[in-house]
Amino acid sequence: MIKDVVAAAQSAGRIIQEVGDSEFDVDSKGNAGPVTRADRMADELLKTHLLDLAPIGWLSEETADDRKRLDERRLWIVDPLDGTREFVKRLPEYCVAIALVEGGEPVLGVVHNPTSGDTFWAVRGGGSFRNGSPVRVAEGRRLLASRSELNRGEFEPFEDEWDVVPTGSIQYKLALVGAGEAAATLSRGPKHEWDVCAGALIVSEAGGLVTELAGGKLTFNRPFPKVRGILAGAPDAYARAGEQLNAIGPSDRMSELEGKTE
Repeated sequence: MIKDVVAAAQSAGRIIQEVGDSEFDVDSKGNAGPVTRADRMADELLKTHLLDLAPIGWLSEETADDRKRLDERRLWIVDPLDGTREFVKRLPEYCVAIALVEGGEPVLGVVHNPTSGDTFWAVRGGGSFRNGSPVRVAEGRRLLASRSELNRGEFEPFEDEWDVVPTGSIQYKLALVGAGEAAATLSRGPKHEWDVCAGALIVSEAGGLVTELAGGKLTFNRPFPKVRGILAGAPDAYARAGEQLNAIGPSDRMSELEGKTE
């Protein structure tokens, strides 16, 4: 199945690039950020292709949530265009992200950057790959950070200990950590499941550690499909960042999850 899922991600990437090479409108989803026809067209293509491969549950950023998915043991979790802000600004840090989840855990994950042509993937128990070559996490000081979170000052406590590098899509950040191009990445606020699911598997299968911000296990297909932040990295880098986070705590954005059903 992995070859078919990779092919679907790359097909969606070609659609995204075709839109990016033309004039396109940018609509707003309010607090959820911008959306373009590239997001919608990629979602339609992926829904058709992936549900043909396996007609199971479906959770995607660009599809209205159908809570029947909660009755499914297996489902697709998809972000057809993670990093729409970067796409709109022509920054080459956006991607297509696809995960297959069984019993709340990802068993297959694909992250494809249509600008660079890089495709990262992992299968549970089978390791992580970049363009067909195995990858492993690597230790170091390089910490990938969201530009919006940097602008909010959420990475100021890390700047003395780490080389903080602004990077787009969280799925892309996770894939780069899995490929050893950075030691760690994190977000101190909630993240949608489709923002992290595929990339989390790539990190773990590459020998890294990945959890919610405070160390809780990442599980997927929740009634309210958000996780309590994310921390991912090579083992020593993960531990170092985790110690700092214990002292700093989450962003005030985490209050969004108060009273939400897990």
